[in-house]
Amino acid sequence: MTAAEQPRSGFDLGKLLAERASERYDLHSRYLNHQLPRMLHTIGFDKVYERAEGAYFWDDEGQDYLDMLAGFGVMGLGRHHPVVRKALHDVLDADLADLTRFDCQPLPGLLAERLLAHAPHLDRVFFGNSGTEAVETALKFARYATRKPRVLYCAHAFHGLTTGSLSVNGEDGFRKGFAPLLPDTAIAMGDLAALERELARGDVAAFVVEPIQGKGVHEAPPGFLRAAQELLHRHKALLIADEVQTGLGRTGDFFAYSHEEGVEPDLVCVAKALSGGYVPVGATLGKDWIFKKVYASMDRVLVHSASFGSNAQAMAAGLAVLAVMEDEGIVANARRTGDLLRERLTALVDRYELLHDIRGRGLMIGIEFGRPSSLGLRSRWTMLQAARKGLFAQMVVVPLLQRHRILTQVSGDHLEVIKLIPPLIIGEREVDRFVEAFTAVMDDAHGGGGLMWEFGRTLVKQAVANR
Repeated sequence: MTAAEQPRSGFDLGKLLAERASERYDLHSRYLNHQLPRMLHTIGFDKVYERAEGAYFWDDEGQDYLDMLAGFGVMGLGRHHPVVRKALHDVLDADLADLTRFDCQPLPGLLAERLLAHAPHLDRVFFGNSGTEAVETALKFARYATRKPRVLYCAHAFHGLTTGSLSVNGEDGFRKGFAPLLPDTAIAMGDLAALERELARGDVAAFVVEPIQGKGVHEAPPGFLRAAQELLHRHKALLIADEVQTGLGRTGDFFAYSHEEGVEPDLVCVAKALSGGYVPVGATLGKDWIFKKVYASMDRVLVHSASFGSNAQAMAAGLAVLAVMEDEGIVANARRTGDLLRERLTALVDRYELLHDIRGRGLMIGIEFGRPSSLGLRSRWTMLQAARKGLFAQMVVVPLLQRHRILTQVSGDHLEVIKLIPPLIIGEREVDRFVEAFTAVMDDAHGGGGLMWEFGRTLVKQAVANR
């Protein structure tokens, strides 16, 4: 860049951060969601993270933290993967004529080609900007292609929070106060009789399903997806697989629906890890005939579009992510490391009466707690449950961070389940660190550790006060 080309603005990002970064929690309290900093302060998660790399953060004191959350699954390759970073530098330096809206740049076509290679029964891709937008696209396409209004979904599903995707969200806590929504009906995961009963009404466009639900980490029962697909097609309805969290290797296969032989969804939604953790991107993969129905003529060429869809930075990030996944064997690593982690955790179930189940696939793992048998622990458990279900899982999450510097999450509101969705690059070292820390927390809980149960009493008081 020549002197004449130097930016004229006085904006200096480094200087701004140096001057104002210490205000981070106050700024959020004043200008953004004021409940977020309040919640973080309450549970002691109000850390000051200064940098990150791979599966780790470092705070302002130089201490490392193991990330077992991956930004809710966004950071599939961990943070700041060098190949993705280089791709973004390269695309910025290329000075492409991006988003003219009236040309066809090569990067979207190249990324679509690479994605469809992992779903050879599908033919076309629409690129948006998020997982919820990918679901919205699938809902619109299904309703238009079938000329039917209603979409079925599973109880406890999570498909997004915009109005359309919220219509197929199975949690009342998210839906409350936002009606009216789209025509919809929930069925229980695995309930083929309910599915067939709803399809018999003749107005169902599609059934949207997560092959493994994020809330609680519940997998579709064996044979369910294939049987559902057969029922749907018999009634001229479509199967939509929401792979926003489960896709791109998370469960040990590129797509989670492929765990069941013969399942070929009509539409597949992806996002999160496709971004490389940098540029928001969502994609809806679908069959040729569906796209040709939606875009039936030149008059309908822009009937569904996105202002920032297919932008060069997002496409470059996606291409880099897929290249890294192939070159570094990411899917196989997720399967191998996930098997090891589940095996190590499952071995603890008989050791701890508060630990009831370990489930999941690949690096999507649920740890479920339940009512203990011994009198002392049972009275404490009952106290927590009476105040609010899910407090014990929160009691485990907090010391994992505070004492062992491991970031995890409770799998959903009112659930005694911790969900592990770490970066897909972790290995045996991270498994050892997590299992050792988790064992120490369980030892404390079963030994009546004062600090842990004292924190539990604090949570009880807050839960009662918020009623």
